[in-house]
Amino acid sequence: MAKIIGGIGTSHAPSIAHAYDKNLGQDEAWKPLFDGYGPVKDWLKEAAPDLIVMIYNDHMNRFFFDAYPTLALGVGEVHEIADEGWGKRNFPALKGDAEFSWHLARSLVADEFDPTICQEITIDHGILSILPLLCDTPWPAPIVPIAVNVIQHPVPTARRCYKLGQAIRHAVELYDRDLRVAIVGTGGMSHQLHGKRFGFMNEEWDNEFLDALETNPEKLTVLSHDDYMERGGAESVEMIMWLTMRGALTDKVNRIHRHYYAPYLTGFGLIALGCTDITDPST
Repeated sequence: MAKIIGGIGTSHAPSIAHAYDKNLGQDEAWKPLFDGYGPVKDWLKEAAPDLIVMIYNDHMNRFFFDAYPTLALGVGEVHEIADEGWGKRNFPALKGDAEFSWHLARSLVADEFDPTICQEITIDHGILSILPLLCDTPWPAPIVPIAVNVIQHPVPTARRCYKLGQAIRHAVELYDRDLRVAIVGTGGMSHQLHGKRFGFMNEEWDNEFLDALETNPEKLTVLSHDDYMERGGAESVEMIMWLTMRGALTDKVNRIHRHYYAPYLTGFGLIALGCTDITDPST
């Protein structure tokens, strides 16, 4: 039987990708962020998952406002890299797992979720800005991408995202192959990129969110979109995707690592949590 071994919540941002591609990891401004990923990278390598499910949002590189699905699942054997306007980044395409992905699709529909099934999907910085910080190439495991709409209203509620995580866990537990699965939820923490509150950040709220995500995620599921945007800025509604990761884990978790850094226009957060029913990452 497949099982979820743990989850990672992390900010994503195009600026992380630019810094990585320009080899700024040792730059004074970026070193604290890049160093923060080291322990999680080490854990992920030791845990050696057979599959990684990644929750993210597409930034109009695969979908656009004329047809933006609430939930989309990539089921292909390969997921290509998107060109976000300055050429494709120098990374290999992401290997998928079509067999598991189709199982996941059927299980989600049975649990009354209705994903758009994408036999072809392109991956943008929602995944690729942080994936090189979590693991080296060649990518160590197939990746199943799940895109959530946090751009065009109406967007799913925080509770809906949490329940999606529970449905993903259910699908994993029903799968008859012996797979070790990690789940990653991405999305910016406090930030606003337009309007009168341009540049707004709220470090106190970001850390309150990280506290609750670990110990009391239900507290976060009752918050409205307005609550998230008031506390963290308009774009911080992306934080609800972290709840999908948390919903897929056991109620009680072991904190593996936590890091927070707020240098520019957004709070960069990172947390790795292990499921309490998994004791040895090598088993």
